[in-house]
Amino acid sequence: MKPSSVTDLLFNQLSFRSDKQKIISSNIANINTPGYKTKDLTFDNEIKKVENDKNDLKMATTNSKHINEMMDIQKRNEPRLIELKGLEEQNDGNNVNLDTQMSEMSKNKIIFDALQSSIKKDSRLFRSVIESSQKN
Repeated sequence: MKPSSVTDLLFNQLSFRSDKQKIISSNIANINTPGYKTKDLTFDNEIKKVENDKNDLKMATTNSKHINEMMDIQKRNEPRLIELKGLEEQNDGNNVNLDTQMSEMSKNKIIFDALQSSIKKDSRLFRSVIESSQKN
């Protein structure tokens, strides 16, 4: 049983942030590897595309067997590993910038901690509902 409908989204984002942390760590670990290109795990760009497409015509769901629009959006919004282009390269072809990666790591940790906090609050709310229903 899930505490709320948001729980899956929170856990998916938590997993995404964990994977992103691994990519950032890999970039930092390869800072002295000749020819290494900075990688990133994208998801936010896909959400922005969906938000920009809001003005498009939507199909009406007149039958429960129709394709669920949210399922379609979730399939399109799988995180993708990309190589960042246009970054300043060193003489050996490596384009990892330590300051940028450390900044990304800090930003990612803050979001990760916020997600954990949200999950805890979500589960506490669910627990309080169960406890109050047992008293009746």
